[in-house]
Amino acid sequence: MTDLGDFSEFDTDSTSESAAEADGTGSRAANAERTTGPADFEPTGVEPDGEDVGIGTICVSQGLRIAEDEDDTSLRAYVTRGNRSSIRIGSYVIAPYPDGETLFCRITGLEYAQQYRADDATEIHARRAMRRDEVDEADYKFVASLEPVAVLYDDSAEQRSASGRTQSGDDRELKRRMTDRVPKPQTVIRRANDTTEIKTGLKIPEDGVFLGHLSVGGEKVRTAATPPTIDYRLKDDYEAGDPLVFRHTLIAGGTGSGKTHGAKNILRQYLAEERRYPMEDGREVGPAVVQFDPQDEYAQMHDDNPDLDDEYARRLEREGVAYGGVSDATAFVPKVGTASYAAGHHRAEQVEFTIPFSMCRTRPWLVSGGSLNDNQYGALTYLIDRFFREYGDGGSYAEFKSFLDDPALREELDESGRVHEATYDAVRRRVFGFDDVFDQDARPITDLIHEFVRPGGLTVVPTYHISNTRATEAVVLALSSLLIDEKLSNDPTHGRIKETPLVLGMDEAHNFLTDADSVQARKVITKFTEAAKQGRKERLGLFLITQDPQDIDDAVFKQINTTVVLNLGDEDAIKSVNIPSNLESKVPYMEKGQMVVYSPDNSEPVELIGLSKCLTRHGRD
Repeated sequence: MTDLGDFSEFDTDSTSESAAEADGTGSRAANAERTTGPADFEPTGVEPDGEDVGIGTICVSQGLRIAEDEDDTSLRAYVTRGNRSSIRIGSYVIAPYPDGETLFCRITGLEYAQQYRADDATEIHARRAMRRDEVDEADYKFVASLEPVAVLYDDSAEQRSASGRTQSGDDRELKRRMTDRVPKPQTVIRRANDTTEIKTGLKIPEDGVFLGHLSVGGEKVRTAATPPTIDYRLKDDYEAGDPLVFRHTLIAGGTGSGKTHGAKNILRQYLAEERRYPMEDGREVGPAVVQFDPQDEYAQMHDDNPDLDDEYARRLEREGVAYGGVSDATAFVPKVGTASYAAGHHRAEQVEFTIPFSMCRTRPWLVSGGSLNDNQYGALTYLIDRFFREYGDGGSYAEFKSFLDDPALREELDESGRVHEATYDAVRRRVFGFDDVFDQDARPITDLIHEFVRPGGLTVVPTYHISNTRATEAVVLALSSLLIDEKLSNDPTHGRIKETPLVLGMDEAHNFLTDADSVQARKVITKFTEAAKQGRKERLGLFLITQDPQDIDDAVFKQINTTVVLNLGDEDAIKSVNIPSNLESKVPYMEKGQMVVYSPDNSEPVELIGLSKCLTRHGRD
């Protein structure tokens, strides 16, 4: 039957009246001054022994209004006493319309209000409360402020011919639209506990890449279905719109927030055997994942997680979550000077490589070891171009240094006005110091492209063993620019890169994509910005991971469609991720694995809990 509230809380028997006298609020006659009394709430036509449904009713005491401007919207619900302790800010509720449509809402505020005109800020009230084990809520209203999210309606033929009752089960074809109707006063509200209702209300896709489970206040949202949790997925099908992997992802979280754990679990979904993307030539190809790894953690994805038992695995299978080690995982180890790479914590194959100096012919900024102004960068470009014209594509870094050591060249360029001698000296100083980076005793990466980019395979580039920051930057930027240039080129040198969907993962991305004034930094940002803009067309997705999102250049940040935010303690970092204020306030208090997902083209902003176990090996134990 319809819920009209818990009327027992309005009873005022002799005990409460005596208490009123003792409190100094007056006798029974004085209590007549109350604006409401038991007679005002006499339930007419209600079975006294009936069973309540829902958690309360829409009330109009402070207005009932749905408006285009959310600041003008006034939507509140009275919550009955038995439901008050279980209601949380952020919870989702349903308010039905008489014709079968429903209003999907989120609780944004909770408030106790006085039921009667009585002063409870008295000594007697306080001392009586201090002597009781439980709070007496009989004299108070409990009101929830609601934010209307969407109107849900059933577009099926059955619903159109029905007589006003919402269908349930698999027969429903729920859709959502903007909130354009006001619910009736005294409409019974209930918790949203149906998976289809909640996913439709929040615009969460049924299928796609698994990120975690929907939660409110750190607790998973439960339903009556099996499994009782609600999985959150990113769109990954061209029929439902562009796969969001090619519209780029940012994972931001502080130390210990679980960002590497979460990043591994997401990347594992992109490496699932069934993951395929159509290419222009009609083929369906699994993505290649190239992950830059400054802490030497991602090569572990080759191995199974020994803590993932059979029962947990069955749960993952029921929810369609890919798990287990990636057999096609290879660590491509940059050869840098005498640095040695020891990987006793994973069993992935290791391939050593070097960066050939020939890559600098079209990327002169790779060999600039310090900030260059526009004039100096122009001189560097001229010198490198002249060097390769004289020495050919096989010209080495050692030969380039000898080329710059020629005093006759310096004098010639100065006298001709091509390069001033001071500019020449500045360029020479900055390009020296890369002896450990270029042309080492290993195979050039340009000869290993077919092994480096493999459809359905994971390539990890560890840099933990490189102690020189400048060398690390040169390696990461050389490889990432090679991949981006080939992806965006209309006449690529390496067809494998162009013909393979690619996820380019970069941990500690703030070290490489930071806002800077130097000309080489601007070149890098421009390259990544173009990559981000053309990612959808070229099947190229950036997967950036950082603990300092505020340091990533805005030009790149603006191209990110999916932002996953874990615990962040820095106020500037939290502000920079541009999530809604109601979720922003939760970020500093989130426990490990809790996250906020802001992906406007996928769903409403939501709170999630990631998987408690890593889907591959994780950790050094």
